[in-house]
Amino acid sequence: MASTRRLAAILAADIAGYSRLMGLDEVGTARALREHRATADPLIAQHGGRVVKTAGDGMLIEFGSVVGAVECAMGLQRLAAERNAGTPAERRMEWRIGVHLGDVLIEGEDILGDGVNIAARLEGIAELGGICISEDAFRQVRGKIEAEFADMGEQSLKNIARPLRVYRVEQAVTPPPALPLPDKPSIAVLPFANMSGDPEQDYFADGMVEEIITALSRIRWLFVIARNSTFTYKGKAVDVKQVGRELGVRYVLEGSVRKGGNRVRITAQLIDATNGAHLWADRFDGSLEDVFELQDNVAISAAGIIEPALRAAEIQRSVNGKTSDLTAYDLYLRALQKRFSWGRAGYSQALDLFGQALERDPYHGAALSEAAFCHQALHAAGWTEDAA
Repeated sequence: MASTRRLAAILAADIAGYSRLMGLDEVGTARALREHRATADPLIAQHGGRVVKTAGDGMLIEFGSVVGAVECAMGLQRLAAERNAGTPAERRMEWRIGVHLGDVLIEGEDILGDGVNIAARLEGIAELGGICISEDAFRQVRGKIEAEFADMGEQSLKNIARPLRVYRVEQAVTPPPALPLPDKPSIAVLPFANMSGDPEQDYFADGMVEEIITALSRIRWLFVIARNSTFTYKGKAVDVKQVGRELGVRYVLEGSVRKGGNRVRITAQLIDATNGAHLWADRFDGSLEDVFELQDNVAISAAGIIEPALRAAEIQRSVNGKTSDLTAYDLYLRALQKRFSWGRAGYSQALDLFGQALERDPYHGAALSEAAFCHQALHAAGWTEDAA
């Protein structure tokens, strides 16, 4: 078969973490990928693109115009953001896209050569939901499309002989709407950073986080995000507020692990994801002689400290919040604040609020217990005329 050459704009796209998604749900992931491609096809055709081939989760598309290729890439990312809205972070299908203008070898319906290879390598260095383009492509689109471009400097791409200057396309993609916060306090424990410089210590940091999640899950009034959701942020620089929006939590616990010899230091900090305020921070030191015992001790200690810190933050939030549409939990928190005043008026006011909470939820065990305490305290101090 005779081979010819032509200049073409090449777009290479790939779903990030596709193997992990297939491991979580093979049938659902395959269906979601088909749906993503079905919505992408009209957009590709609209911009003059031709799908050369697909391989698993990847696509190779040829365009006669670089402007069309980059505008299509931006459209694909907007479509993905819309489809991912309301989808848990660990289930989202996010494109990485690379665009290059180069000479390609034509063999039948296929295209080959360095131009294709460079587009594929650009896709490989793109961020989740991101687009990287070569300098050759940048020269053609500069000033012609509504986007900003960040110069990433010269990049050494795998199996490409010479470094290439790369640009990142920066477009305003509407983020998925924030997940609603549950009625009770909610927390996500992010993967701890391994500060030891030893990749083998990742197992200890990950195990530490799992133990803390397990310990916090035993606190019945606390909603704790599962490990599978939080570990999608492993190795990433994250914005705690964004994590809160994406996971639907009010609090985030993050930390780090640093090893020196046979000693290890674990630091942790509790953050209010709604405003970024630091609520608590501490560190724990121990010996690696018995790793599992150390993990258990730190997890129990951290949970024991975090529980009262969260309760205090929740009480303050409820007391300072609006008084309309109070839930049983909010009424319970306001009652606790009155109860802690340790006086006759405080106990009486607390009983009134506990009563309102129990009207909304007669099986609110904590409210029943605290109300019983207030009755007993009033009786013991001789502040009640109704001893029965």
